[in-house]
Amino acid sequence: MAGCGGAARVAARVGQGARTAGKGRLRGPDAVLGLLEASVVHQEGALLALSKPTGLPVLGRPGELSLTALLPALRRRLGLPAELHVVKAPARECSGLVLLSCCHRATEQLQRSFTTARRTGQFPATYSAVTVGVPAEAEGEIRVGLRWQQKGDTAAVVAVPSPGRRSVARGEVKSTLTRYRLLGAAGGCALLQLQPRTAFPEQLQVHLTLLLCPALGDHQHASRVGTVLGQPFLLPPQETPTPHAQVLDAELMSRLQLSPHRRLPLHLHLQQLVLPHTVLCAPPPPHFLRTLRLLGLPPLPLPPH
Repeated sequence: MAGCGGAARVAARVGQGARTAGKGRLRGPDAVLGLLEASVVHQEGALLALSKPTGLPVLGRPGELSLTALLPALRRRLGLPAELHVVKAPARECSGLVLLSCCHRATEQLQRSFTTARRTGQFPATYSAVTVGVPAEAEGEIRVGLRWQQKGDTAAVVAVPSPGRRSVARGEVKSTLTRYRLLGAAGGCALLQLQPRTAFPEQLQVHLTLLLCPALGDHQHASRVGTVLGQPFLLPPQETPTPHAQVLDAELMSRLQLSPHRRLPLHLHLQQLVLPHTVLCAPPPPHFLRTLRLLGLPPLPLPPH
């Protein structure tokens, strides 16, 4: 099984387990393990790729269900000869492609290829996002420094518009870049293609807020975007309220058929990874597809294979 050709078949196989995970409620280990097994999109040599559901962390807290904790059982189910380890994976709240390997040498080669691709101006990872708001320009780049900032008992990722060279050199701030393209818009929401050239925690969510288009289901950063007379604006960090459930207007909630207390999962999906000899694709989860349909947004284009 290889490349993007199996994406539609995988989407059909996942079924009810993915629909439950997409609502942010992961079941027990056996159910999640079955979901992961059904979500394999590529298996060749030492490499295995699957599509991770929203809400499953790669490394969980003690006692928490995580991808890493399930890898030994997944290896046995698939009959693989050696232990699996993670090469690349999206964050806990994201869905999409997870690249696994049972050969450390292959892992090192892939990680070097990703680093080389980014340094030479390529974009090996492609995400899809549904946003609340439509960017002013149909395509462009977001370039900004990002850093961790302590706020009370928690740390948050904040933007540094013009970082100094010294702060970047000391590693206090990281210069980040994401390329975006508008794929469709309807009713004040948008479907965007995102291609990060750098990697920083929550980079894509923060970059989307800087476009004044927070991701649907972003309960961490969406509160930074306010509105006055229907026009969005960015709140300064010191005035940003404590992160809370994303507030949607009544019209959008009606279109999404949401109850007042329903908490949407993050609509940010790692759809494609370009490897040296193949292109991997993962179909979006059921909750993502349902949102596209309800909002009248176009289906995600299937990359060539």
